[in-house]
Amino acid sequence: MIDGRIYSPAAPDATAMAVTDGTVVWVGEDRPALALHPDAEIVRLDGAFVAPAFVDTHVHVTATGLALGGLDLAGARSLGDCLELLRAHAARHDDAVLWGQNWDESAWPERRGPTTAELDAAVPGRSIYLSRVDAHSAVCSTALRTVAGVPVDDVPVIGEAHHAVRRAVRDLMTPRDAERARSLALDTAARHGIVAVHECAGPDITGRADFADLLALDHGVEVRGYWGEAVTSEDDARALLSDTGAHALGGDLFVDGSIGSRTAWLTDPYTDADGTGSSYLQVDAIAAHLAACTRSGIQAGFHVIGDAAMTAVVEAIGRVVDELGGPAFASRGHRLEHAEMVTSDQAAVLAARGVIASVQPAFDAVWGGPAGMYAARLGADRAAALNPLAMMAAAGVSLAFGTDSPVTPFSPWSSIRAAVNHHTPGSAVSPRAAFSAATRGAWRAGGVRDGLAGTLVPGAPASYAVWDAAELVVSAPNDSVQRWSTDPRSRVPALPRMDVGLTDPTCLRTVHRGQTVFAR
Repeated sequence: MIDGRIYSPAAPDATAMAVTDGTVVWVGEDRPALALHPDAEIVRLDGAFVAPAFVDTHVHVTATGLALGGLDLAGARSLGDCLELLRAHAARHDDAVLWGQNWDESAWPERRGPTTAELDAAVPGRSIYLSRVDAHSAVCSTALRTVAGVPVDDVPVIGEAHHAVRRAVRDLMTPRDAERARSLALDTAARHGIVAVHECAGPDITGRADFADLLALDHGVEVRGYWGEAVTSEDDARALLSDTGAHALGGDLFVDGSIGSRTAWLTDPYTDADGTGSSYLQVDAIAAHLAACTRSGIQAGFHVIGDAAMTAVVEAIGRVVDELGGPAFASRGHRLEHAEMVTSDQAAVLAARGVIASVQPAFDAVWGGPAGMYAARLGADRAAALNPLAMMAAAGVSLAFGTDSPVTPFSPWSSIRAAVNHHTPGSAVSPRAAFSAATRGAWRAGGVRDGLAGTLVPGAPASYAVWDAAELVVSAPNDSVQRWSTDPRSRVPALPRMDVGLTDPTCLRTVHRGQTVFAR
């Protein structure tokens, strides 16, 4: 391919790239490309931008597909608006379960979600499941509560009651519905320049049958499967990996819940409610899982959001390192999902022990800032310390970016923009660092440590996306001082401008290991 703009550290001014048998074999300028490869098929890019394809390190594929094909309540601005959207959706669909996602009462004038009685009145007799935006709580109709065996009251379901409802939804769903949802989700990922996703599954999230069907799906987007179930011994770890077909035992292995649903495990109480959240795994269980996986050569991980949850995880890491040694622990590349509340001392421990942080910058874009949900739940001071990307990166923690889709949508450039324009001064990272976390860092989080994946250099897999992008620039974070890497003389490859309010580049083609998985 020639006449483009190629993002390559090997040749920052490259306009051409040659691919043979799914591997990048040459990067440089047009004339040498044509001279060195006279018999090659020529693809003219007409100035398009070619960059390494993205990897999303935290997704829920079936739930994403159901949300894409179901009722998206992100646009609801009030309780009445939510119920009206539900009525209209129900009139158009006869699904066994009316599936809705992304309602967020924190910005509604009523400051609450729908009650069971209100759902029943809006759409009588139907099974209704409406998940809150963070997916850690939901509201349900009487029909679905009855099938799930949970109390028929007006309290949103959380914890075990939520798990029971999700199991009931899975049982009511037809195999065809699930297959259609999975394909829709992965097709959507490919349309956004994503060639691999990390499915974060578990017994209370999707169930083993859905997980197995996903891993068996023939699709151009690669799926790495994480199964979130704790083990206590090497034999248990190996058996669970074999039985589920998982690639690793982590992902959404819950130490706690979410800030939005007030189930993240905090040291001090929530500002807008009583209590300090929920703790689903204590230090002993966390340490046992880490030790079993480390001994078995298996990557482990946990969902951890609150500061008390992070304290428990760091203590468990210390115990396992004392027992098995730092090199053995670090060699597994264990990871933490979300890691929203981290102190500088804890970040130093994570970095020293080779722990990877799979984070979601879009969370700050959606819920951060002095008027955001984080501030309402935690107060301004605690909220401002959330998602400290720059501090973690400076400490040496390897960052990988995901979306937690369907909590936030597939939109890698939006994640990068959120990381570059963090609400808290000093917490943003550079566009270059953010892009690396969404590509090279994300491959590394999935166990690929060859130094080539996520780059476009000779010898790297030909996994890339072609973008219609406007101006390309080299820039530092908005809140940082000028750096050498922003100077054109530094020969740093340029990226699309990531200012707030700009339109994301448009994906024209997505290619994974030489095979096209999406073409506009």
